[in-house]
Amino acid sequence: MNLPFFLARRFVAGETLEKTLPVAHQLRAQGLFTTLDLLGEYISERELAEQARDAYLGLLTALGKQTGIDRNISIKLSMLGQKIDESFCLDNLHQVLSLAKDTGTFVRLDMEGSDVTSSTVGILERVHPEYPENVGIVLQAYLKRTREDIDRMCELGARVRLCKGAYKEPAAVAWQDMTQIRERYLEYMDVLMQRGKYPGIATHDDILINAAKEYVSENAVASDRFEFQMLYGIRTETQKDMVGAGFNMRVYIPYGSMWYPYFSRRLRERKENVWFILKHMFVR
Repeated sequence: MNLPFFLARRFVAGETLEKTLPVAHQLRAQGLFTTLDLLGEYISERELAEQARDAYLGLLTALGKQTGIDRNISIKLSMLGQKIDESFCLDNLHQVLSLAKDTGTFVRLDMEGSDVTSSTVGILERVHPEYPENVGIVLQAYLKRTREDIDRMCELGARVRLCKGAYKEPAAVAWQDMTQIRERYLEYMDVLMQRGKYPGIATHDDILINAAKEYVSENAVASDRFEFQMLYGIRTETQKDMVGAGFNMRVYIPYGSMWYPYFSRRLRERKENVWFILKHMFVR
């Protein structure tokens, strides 16, 4: 029980927005872009989903009053009632995106387990035409359906954050071997660099980072056409070094009181996540 709490002190910026905003300001002053990520997931009660919606609205309102900080957040549709009723979730999302549009904020729809992948992609496709500059999505390279989803997002013109994937998924739907996952990641990165809109290359994997650097150099991809993305508290020196090298780097900043489920779920699901956390406690 003590382990996640210990980890949270490094990898979660604060339990409240008030404690988190100064962290975002500090990172932005160092040349890093930031995304605020209110922790929580898989809500099963309407009242709690409405509370989560209101928390997102409060976050957007607070960001709208800030200067010198990115207006950029990440949300989970399961917090808005996706597992309760998709129409209910969509109504909540419209409220969030309407305020995001008013405040000039970009909202990234996070990707969760494969049980909600189709729903998340479908919801993005429904709201993107109305909020093309305010909403994007995360896609996971290890899912076998992702190439099709990449094509759909490129055709739509939606911004994609590409990550390897952190949930435990069966072999029927996800690649299991890391070499295969990396191969798919680089394949999808190529498509996004060629056809996508300002893709987010989200990885802490040196093999993928170095491959991405080599790719943009060989293909003369301008540094303002994409960004690298990492998590708060992980490889902080690397993040700053990449900014110094002329790359755009975005840091995802988790915050909120739901840090224990955030960690325990991931540490339970995949042994690779335990190794990832322990490894990056010492890698700068």
